[in-house]
Amino acid sequence: MLKQKIYKLLIGTNNKGKLREIKSLLPKNIKILSTSEFNLKSPVENGKSFKENSIIKSKYFSKKTGLLCLADDSGLEIDLLDKKPGIYSARWGGNHGDFNKAIKRVYRELNNKNKNWKHKKIKARFVCALSISYFDKKIACVQSKIDGYISNEPRGKNGFGYDPIFIPRGKKKTFGEIKPARKYKIDHRYFAFKKLRKFL
Repeated sequence: MLKQKIYKLLIGTNNKGKLREIKSLLPKNIKILSTSEFNLKSPVENGKSFKENSIIKSKYFSKKTGLLCLADDSGLEIDLLDKKPGIYSARWGGNHGDFNKAIKRVYRELNNKNKNWKHKKIKARFVCALSISYFDKKIACVQSKIDGYISNEPRGKNGFGYDPIFIPRGKKKTFGEIKPARKYKIDHRYFAFKKLRKFL
């Protein structure tokens, strides 16, 4: 745990949707900086888990800027696809992170596995790992998840990434249909933040 209070924090992501959500979850007294202000590209994520990739990012961006860095690695696991796309969730969207393309691939792979998948409840979960690092020192790393199902078709324009095809358990709407202010209080990132709060 940090000895002194945090007043300035770099968010290690080039994903605008993630940045917006993380900002909304952080205490208002912390000055938030983003990687775009430093024109930094993301590092190669060659870890074997969400936690490993999150730490790779937080250490990399901290060393590049000399700032304390919080980084997120998150993704969608679909049971019928052997927990894919998992840590490769962003990469399913190609080099430009096109999530329309990624969602089409999810549906294509589900069809290949089971032509009748739309008549079944396809279990899935969003996983989020958050880490805070200062240069090469990992200060904290936590992980959380939210269970749910895959929607038969993309629904809703809110959120980002795979949000339009994920229905959280107990709900009828996809994350893409739920208002952002509501979604931010029930998703995987929120629960990971609750675990991380004691470090902030």
